[in-house]
Amino acid sequence: VAVFTQELATLLKAGLPLDRCLEILIGLSANEPVRVLMGQLRADVRGGSALSKAMESREGVFTRFYLNMIRAGEAGGALDVVLQRLTEFMERSRELRDTVKSALIYPAILVGVSVLSVAILLMWVVPQFSQMFEESGKALPLATQIVIAAGDGVRSYWWLMVLGGFSVYIWFARQLREPVSRYRWDRRILGLPLVGDLVGKLEVARFSRTLGTLIGNGVSLLAAISIVKETLGNSVMADALGEVARQLKEGKGLGQPLMEAGLFPKLAVHLVMVGEETGRLQEMLIRIADIYDREVHTSVKRMLALMEPVLILGLGLVIG
Repeated sequence: VAVFTQELATLLKAGLPLDRCLEILIGLSANEPVRVLMGQLRADVRGGSALSKAMESREGVFTRFYLNMIRAGEAGGALDVVLQRLTEFMERSRELRDTVKSALIYPAILVGVSVLSVAILLMWVVPQFSQMFEESGKALPLATQIVIAAGDGVRSYWWLMVLGGFSVYIWFARQLREPVSRYRWDRRILGLPLVGDLVGKLEVARFSRTLGTLIGNGVSLLAAISIVKETLGNSVMADALGEVARQLKEGKGLGQPLMEAGLFPKLAVHLVMVGEETGRLQEMLIRIADIYDREVHTSVKRMLALMEPVLILGLGLVIG
């Protein structure tokens, strides 16, 4: 979708009509499902349908945020500008996501290799020593007895451990699908040191950029808030936005309800208030997003710097 958006924006900016743009993109695409999708969009557009309407009928492909942006672009006669803004928005969102994912690769590999090392030690190395100890006939220290028992347990019941791990995964996935349980877990995550702060900053960056982009393209503040609520991953913060929307209907503005929610950083809320007072809310929201994008990058680096030595020392002790 990001590549399609960027290419379509470039072609429209060059002055080509929409159906011709879609025709060119069909010829350029190397992906069969994408070609089929664009063929359907072109057919709808040639049949007199608006692009937003054609996209809306392709369920599960374009988000509500994306469709509202396209509608705003069509209403203002600036579809190419809106598509360019969408491209920039999606690039920034992807960069933020990739930063977090990249930061987690090293710890994941470290933990995976360490677990594998311990499994190999317990299943193949320890049994050789236990046989040697049995032949010596001497009493073994408690630590050695524990290691030998652990090795016997892993060898005999490895299938039970795998089944247990799989069961825990299914249980946790089911918990996250149930709204009440998901809310509890999300609140716990926000309360965690370092991790909770990082999640909060991620959500604020996403909230600010999405809201600023929507407002900048003519979507009303109330409608934009309801769209942004759906883009947040943390249900506690999403619920808080629902309350903000309710107070917004009563004419209380955006900054004060955000402050009362108590979940959004004070700096972000103060900048929102300044934006409201000066009539530059959209500009302030984009600035908040930039600030918290940088904060997320810094927090991830800091967490990684702390995590590496802790993991290495901890797992070294386990193997030792």
